[in-house]
Amino acid sequence: MDMQNCTLCPRLCHVDRTKNYGICHASDKVEIALVSLHQWEEPCLSGTNGAGTVFFSHCNMRCIFCQNHEISTEGKGFPVTIERLAQIFLEQQARNAHCLELVTPTHYVLQIIEALKLAKKQGLSIPVVYNTSGYERVEVLEMLKDYIDVFLPDFKYYSPDTAKEFSHAPDYPQVVKKAIDKMFELVGKPQFKDNIMQKGVIIRHLILPWYYKESIKIVKYIWETYHDDVYLSLMNQYTPMYKALTHPKLKRKLTTFEYDKVVDYALDLGFKNCYIQQGKTATTKFVPHFDGTNVY
Repeated sequence: MDMQNCTLCPRLCHVDRTKNYGICHASDKVEIALVSLHQWEEPCLSGTNGAGTVFFSHCNMRCIFCQNHEISTEGKGFPVTIERLAQIFLEQQARNAHCLELVTPTHYVLQIIEALKLAKKQGLSIPVVYNTSGYERVEVLEMLKDYIDVFLPDFKYYSPDTAKEFSHAPDYPQVVKKAIDKMFELVGKPQFKDNIMQKGVIIRHLILPWYYKESIKIVKYIWETYHDDVYLSLMNQYTPMYKALTHPKLKRKLTTFEYDKVVDYALDLGFKNCYIQQGKTATTKFVPHFDGTNVY
């Protein structure tokens, strides 16, 4: 697998990324928008010091409500070499981050693996977290088995029609199920040290306005497939942004009724390993400032 015939994601663009762009709009050169200590991730990742996030530019999804659209679709970012990327990983560890969190990494998997090899030779030892949309090829995930400790996938949609309308990816539901199966196979049940996850899978689901019944189907599937062998993170932070601002259903925030319906269903099923959000999280103040901090 190489950049001359890119098949890193389910889009299977087959473009030569040394010369052209695929759907993700990324070249063969890594671009990063922000390197930070993130306090707002799940508690088992953020801990007291924060998760060591590295926000990669571009994305293989095309979600019309993306809160990170400035980097995912508009492409804001700053180029770095593989050697510099390895240094960034080590710098996050030196900042006492509880983990190294790779945000939207799919299209840079080959470069990330090389950077992780370099960083591990130089002492990188904190857990490495793969924060992804869940739109992943099993073959690519297999390449990560010696490099990723915690998988943090989204499970966005249960319906192909919803996935097509909001992310131009009607195959998303079948892809994400296979991807999460593979992630669980690679890292297994959750393992912790000092309340920080060292191994495991955390499945995120953002409830969308009007779509709580589809969310319930996702929660049911996860419970029936994994029970408490994975963690579930139910998110109420949906904030209308980007193209969603003019969408007839997505232009409003989630209601408390909609969110509580999904949470109550998860608890009634028996979920114990389930994160829920409380308070006012649906605000743009939680959207990072992608200003290149700590990239150079």
